[in-house]
Amino acid sequence: MVQGPGLLLVWLYGVMSVGAVSRTAFEISTKFDRAPLAYTLSGIAAVVYVFITYTLVRGGETARKAALVCCAAELLGVLTVGTWTLVDPSAFPEATVWSGFGWGYVFIPVLLPVTGMLWLRRSRRS
Repeated sequence: MVQGPGLLLVWLYGVMSVGAVSRTAFEISTKFDRAPLAYTLSGIAAVVYVFITYTLVRGGETARKAALVCCAAELLGVLTVGTWTLVDPSAFPEATVWSGFGWGYVFIPVLLPVTGMLWLRRSRRS
């Protein structure tokens, strides 16, 4: 059972999952042709958030390892897409979840994987 700071982490990933899935579903269904790259990347972010939420809730060593790998991949995605959106804004006529390192989401997308990896590493020792 998840408790303490881990419960907050699950809650935050759950909120990000709902937000990213909802936003992506709307964007892909109504205006995909305007920014297919941005909306596809937002979809990838949504899948990552849902998977991390699932693994955190599931618990166990295998799920913890999977969540750790996904948090690292998420951080890499946020840093890559965040940098890309700043270096070549014309490639992104519409924002992604990870644009500007998560600016549209109060920078939670860049802070969440770091926090997740720290908690997952700490929880392994407990």
